[in-house]
Amino acid sequence: MTRILADVGGTRARFAWQPQSGEALRCITTVECASYAGPEEALAAWLAHHRLGSPVEAAIALATPLSGEDELRMTNGLWRFSRRRLAARLGLQRLEFVNDFTALAMALPALEPTELRRIGGRVTNPFAQRQVVGLLGPGTGLGVSGLLPGPQGSWIAIAGEGGHVSLPSNDPLEDAVLQILRARFGHVSAERVLSGEGLRNLWGALQALELNPHAPELNPNALELNPQVVLEEVPSAKQISELALREQHPLACRVLEVFCGLLGQIAGNLALTLGASGGIYIGGGIVPQWGTMLERSRLRTCFEAKGRFRTYLEAIPLWVIDASEPPALRGAARLLDERRTCPLAADPAW
Repeated sequence: MTRILADVGGTRARFAWQPQSGEALRCITTVECASYAGPEEALAAWLAHHRLGSPVEAAIALATPLSGEDELRMTNGLWRFSRRRLAARLGLQRLEFVNDFTALAMALPALEPTELRRIGGRVTNPFAQRQVVGLLGPGTGLGVSGLLPGPQGSWIAIAGEGGHVSLPSNDPLEDAVLQILRARFGHVSAERVLSGEGLRNLWGALQALELNPHAPELNPNALELNPQVVLEEVPSAKQISELALREQHPLACRVLEVFCGLLGQIAGNLALTLGASGGIYIGGGIVPQWGTMLERSRLRTCFEAKGRFRTYLEAIPLWVIDASEPPALRGAARLLDERRTCPLAADPAW
């Protein structure tokens, strides 16, 4: 059956066409979500552009929690839409939704060695050895998932909202950053820092500390917190990354240093929580673009810095996903292949 596969984030959506189950993906396209009113318009324009005709089924991975409601809305995006209207406009006989990082987790066993970069830990084949793995990735938001071994050789993908756990801090500088962000946001989730907008939040917080006469290492409680300090001068996430990777701006380098340290802490927390002896996979739209800088960063050091469980974590590899084809699209295809589904009209949730 002809099928649409989609991976929809807060900023961009990726579409692919699959003529039949198991065949190669075609017409892979990335679009800016802001260019369309919603997925109905975006998918209709994409189908028309590639002259693909009418699909029979579709699987859409969304960066948002899923419920049984007909209306869906993006956590970090403007799109809100009706499942029924989308299925009707595209003429679908079957339409499946899945959290975007659940879809990415479902694709992990099919990744080739050339699509992964290992940062520390032992060399392992977690899927042959039936080991638990974790997954996280900063993008527009912070996605978190994992894979658990299931019965008869199957794998169970976790659907959760781990990006909204409380942000940790382990040194005076991080304490001071957390105070500034708490003044702005109240609760400071991991996503407030480990995301595209999080890079900008870190820039503003670290800049505020530079402008403050009290060094946070000496007296973090003495900071005169001003959550609005020079926010209008904060560059985009892309600009911050580029400045840091070119080593052209000390503050940008500091932002990535703190970012990688906090990402390592969250990854270590996830490894301990899941017992992810098979490794932690890092995806998303930001970190895989940073290349060898990750090996030089505090990512691995902070991942292992868990006191009595340092030795436990030293053996666990970090895998950076660096694939030319969006892996979540493969996970969406696997969803259609594996999930037993009733026709749309018989779906009790609708």
